[in-house]
Amino acid sequence: MQLDVLRNDAQTEVGSYFVANYPPFSAWGREHLPTAQAALSGAFRVASSELNSDHDDYSLLATRYSALGLYLHIPFCRKRCKFCYFRVYTDKNADEVELYMDALAREIALYKNQPALAGRQFEFVYFGGGTPSFLSSAQLSRLVERINQHWTWEAAREVTFECEPGTLKKSKLETIRSIGVTRLSLGVEHFDDGILELNGRAHRSKEIGVAYEWAREVGFPQINIDLIAGMLGDDESKWKAAVERAVAMQPDSVTIYQMELPHNTVISREAKDSGVAPAIVGWAAKRAWTAYAFEQFERAGYVVSSGYTLVRAQAAGRKPERNSETTGWKPIPHQPADSEGRAAGGGFVYRDALWHGGDMIGTGVASFSHVAGVHFQNLDKWDEYVAAIQRGELPLARALPMTPRQRLIRELALQTKLGRLDAAYFRSKFGVEIAAEFGEAIDSLVADGFATACGDEIRLTRDGLLRVDALLPRFFEPQFRSVRYT
Repeated sequence: MQLDVLRNDAQTEVGSYFVANYPPFSAWGREHLPTAQAALSGAFRVASSELNSDHDDYSLLATRYSALGLYLHIPFCRKRCKFCYFRVYTDKNADEVELYMDALAREIALYKNQPALAGRQFEFVYFGGGTPSFLSSAQLSRLVERINQHWTWEAAREVTFECEPGTLKKSKLETIRSIGVTRLSLGVEHFDDGILELNGRAHRSKEIGVAYEWAREVGFPQINIDLIAGMLGDDESKWKAAVERAVAMQPDSVTIYQMELPHNTVISREAKDSGVAPAIVGWAAKRAWTAYAFEQFERAGYVVSSGYTLVRAQAAGRKPERNSETTGWKPIPHQPADSEGRAAGGGFVYRDALWHGGDMIGTGVASFSHVAGVHFQNLDKWDEYVAAIQRGELPLARALPMTPRQRLIRELALQTKLGRLDAAYFRSKFGVEIAAEFGEAIDSLVADGFATACGDEIRLTRDGLLRVDALLPRFFEPQFRSVRYT
C-alpha cells in the first residue's frame, strides 16, 4: 500500500513512497504480452468506447509526442547498497559479464526492425544500473561497437551515464565521453564516510572529489550529482555539512531523494526479520532537510526543476578551480536557469520525454519499456533473460495496455512532479479540461495548502513539492489508490 507520509509524526516504515509510473506495476501481467507485440508492430488500438469523443483516433494520441529513447540496464555493482531495490549482481565473473553484454547488444539489434520503431532515431539514451561505470573501458567500447552495427545515437539530444565514483579513472571517463555521453551522473549520496559505510556504499568521500575533478577535466557538458536525505546514521549536522560540500562543487544539476525503504532492500529485510524499526529519521525531518538543501542551492543560483532536482546554467567553456582549503570547488560565475528550471546547455531530456508520453525501449534484465501506450517489462531472472536472447526472442515478461484515461493520468501524475501543471497542454493533447475532470483532487490540494490554481496553471507550493509522491494517488483511478507500488 502507499504509505501515509503526510503526517508530521510519520515514521519511515518499510514500503514504497516514490511513484515511478502509472498504472502501478502490480497491474501488469503476462496475459497482456500480445498488446506489447501489437504496439511494436504498429497495430495496437483501443476500443472506440474508451476514447475521448474529441480524439476518436488512437493514432493521434500515440504519436502526438514521438520522442524515442533507449535505456540500457547495466546490472553490475561492486557492492549492493543496503537501500537498493534494483536488479543488480555483485557476484558475476568476467565471462558472465561478457555474456550479458553480448545479450544486451543482441537485444537492441532485435528492436531495430520493429515496425513501430522503423526509421526513428533515439532522442535520448540512458545507461543505468546497477553501475554502468563498473564496466572497463574495453568492455564499454566493445558494447557500443556492437550496438553501432545496427543502431546509433548520433541524433540523440542527451546521453546519460550513471557512475559510482570509486569505479572511475580519468581514462575511463575519456572513453565514456568518446561514446557520446553528454550527462554524467555521479552517485555521491553523501560525503560522510561513516554514513557511506553504514549504508553499504562502495566509495568514500575522497574518491568523490577526485572523480569529479577528472570529469570536469574531460569536459562533460553536464555533470549531475545525487544526494539522499535521511540515510542510515544521518543527522541534521551531517546533512548540512553534506549540502555545503555539494553546493561548493557547483555541479550543473543535483538530484536529491528522500530515503525510502521498498520491501526488497537489505534494510527492509533486516527490519522485518528482527521486528525492530529501521533507524531512519521520520518523514518530517527528511522533508525539512530536503527543504534546507533546496534553499542552499537556490541561494547559489540554482532553480528548482522538479521535486528532486535543481539546475544551474553552464558558463560556456568554464573550467573548475580547485579550492585546497575546503577540498571543494570555488564558485564559478554562471547565468541563471530560466523560470522553469531549464539550464542553458543542460537539461533532462530523458525525464521530460517520458513524463510527456514519449516512447522508451528498456533493454537488459528486468528493464521497463513504453511504446504507443503499452507498458512492458523484460524477464527479471538472469538465466531466463539470456536464454530468450539466445533464441532470438525479445525477453518480455509482462505488459499492460493503457486506456486513454490512464495515459492522461500517467502524464498528469508525472508532470505534477515538476511542481506545475499546464491545463492547456492536456486540453490540446487529450481534449480534457483537467480542472473539471480532476476538480476534487485539485481542490483538495489547494485546500490543504499544497497547491495554488490560477487560470490554466496549477502550481505546487514548496510544502506540496516536498511530498509530491504522497499527493499523486489523489489523481489515480479508485482501484489503484491504495495498492502496493513497488
